[in-house]
Amino acid sequence: MNIRLSSIVLALGIAVVFVAGSCTRSYICHCNIAYSGTPGLPDTTFKEYNITDTKSNAQSQCKAESGTYDNNYIHTVDSCYLY
Repeated sequence: MNIRLSSIVLALGIAVVFVAGSCTRSYICHCNIAYSGTPGLPDTTFKEYNITDTKSNAQSQCKAESGTYDNNYIHTVDSCYLY
C-alpha cells in the first residue's frame, strides 16, 4: 500500500509540473514608435523583444510598454501589442 501511495504522489507531482510548465510560453512584444512635432524626425520605427511568461502576464508586460511621451517639442507614441 505504501508503494502504491508513493507512485500516485509521484505521478501527481509530475502532472502538476507538466501542466504548470506548459502554461509558460515565449511571446513577442511588438512596439510601433511614431514621432511628430519637429521636421526631420525618423519615420515610424519598431522594436520587438521576447517575453517568456503566461499569456496574460506577457500581455500585461507588453501593454505596459505603450505610452505617449513629450520631450523638447518631440511627441512620441509607443503602441505595443503581443503576438
